[in-house]
Amino acid sequence: MPSSSTYKKPAISSSVIKRLPRYRRFLRDLRADGITRISSKDLAHRMNLTASQIRQDLNCFGGFGLQGYGYNVDDLYREIGAILGLDKCRPTILLGAGNLGKAIARQLDFKSIGFDLIGIFDKSPEIIGREIRDLTVADVAELKEFCMTNRPEAAILCIPSSQVTDIADMLVELGVKGFW
Repeated sequence: MPSSSTYKKPAISSSVIKRLPRYRRFLRDLRADGITRISSKDLAHRMNLTASQIRQDLNCFGGFGLQGYGYNVDDLYREIGAILGLDKCRPTILLGAGNLGKAIARQLDFKSIGFDLIGIFDKSPEIIGREIRDLTVADVAELKEFCMTNRPEAAILCIPSSQVTDIADMLVELGVKGFW
């Protein structure tokens, strides 16, 4: 038997990983409907999967349900959120405060999906200085200094596609790890 220092957990398949956000969305809807407990059979029916598949997927991360009881919807929602890294709010910036950027900044509940919007940037003099969601839109010229000071982990890019590569490369150099 291998020692604990050499034992490696089996890799979790990419199919299971890809289903996790879907599980979480269904659980979110169940919570909104006031459902507190669900069996793997009922969840499978709603998701067009098999009960066995659901149990196998969730067993990759530990035991969440009880035989004869099912799953506590709130607990499973939280656990899957933690697995997906949504239990921590990642500092996030938004580039491009035009119509799309403004709509995203105003409408999205960032904290519920694991992000904390800490800065909004644009290059348009008409937009710089405006308030969006209690943040003042800053000049994109201040982006490097802001990133070095505040260390955002993610960026939402609402900019023309012709600018994405250069901006993304610069942000990666500044430590940004995720893009939307």
